[in-house]
Amino acid sequence: SVEMDTEKTPTVAAEVTGESKDGAEAFTKVKSKKKNQKRKREQDGVDMDTEESVAIKRPQFPPISGDKLRGPDEMRKIPVPAHRYTPLKENWLKIFTPIVENLQLQVRFNLKTRNVEIKTCKETQEISALTKAADFVKAFILGFQVEDAMALIRLDELFLESFDVTDVKPLKGDHLSRAIGRIAGKGGKTKFTIENVTKTRIVLAETKIHILGSFQNIKMARTAICNLILGSPPSKVYGNIRAVASRTAERF
Repeated sequence: SVEMDTEKTPTVAAEVTGESKDGAEAFTKVKSKKKNQKRKREQDGVDMDTEESVAIKRPQFPPISGDKLRGPDEMRKIPVPAHRYTPLKENWLKIFTPIVENLQLQVRFNLKTRNVEIKTCKETQEISALTKAADFVKAFILGFQVEDAMALIRLDELFLESFDVTDVKPLKGDHLSRAIGRIAGKGGKTKFTIENVTKTRIVLAETKIHILGSFQNIKMARTAICNLILGSPPSKVYGNIRAVASRTAERF
């Protein structure tokens, strides 16, 4: 047993010394491995798709036709409050004609649910037709004239915005009535002036205010109305909106 131990010990020592001698070499070998990996990565990188190569490879598809885009028929329902029945009845011909003839949609007034229902059909070409028609009917039900609401069908850059007088300032009683009076003006003079200067249409329905126009114009009209609610005299508001309107006219 002693002999066996003596035989084993030198080999172990030799292994240790081998490690200590070749330590530096072993480390360099590891480094060379890393270099090899880097080279491999660089080679792979050459083959990888860069943004430029992707842009070149991007396929060009022709515009898809409306009938292929169309899925199942969609429907929109617009609830009609009791006080808008009579105007809806009187103007029904003016309302359904552009929806059916221009936008190729189906429309009906459901007497049970008291909703105006608009639905797409095979003839519908435009994808945005349903949204345009729904906005048009909604604008009429909020109180806009049919002719004004019709602009939502004809033009793309028109929007509807609604807010409450009490959203701007929590007024009550006579203070609220006076604020609404300031917005309307004597015989609706202030409202008409704001409409003409900002090229928008405004509906005052009790404490609710609805504005129809382009984004920039709605912003101008909203600022003017908010100033009136907060107590600015109309003369000051006129001056401000005229200055803003002339600036925007110069810009475009």
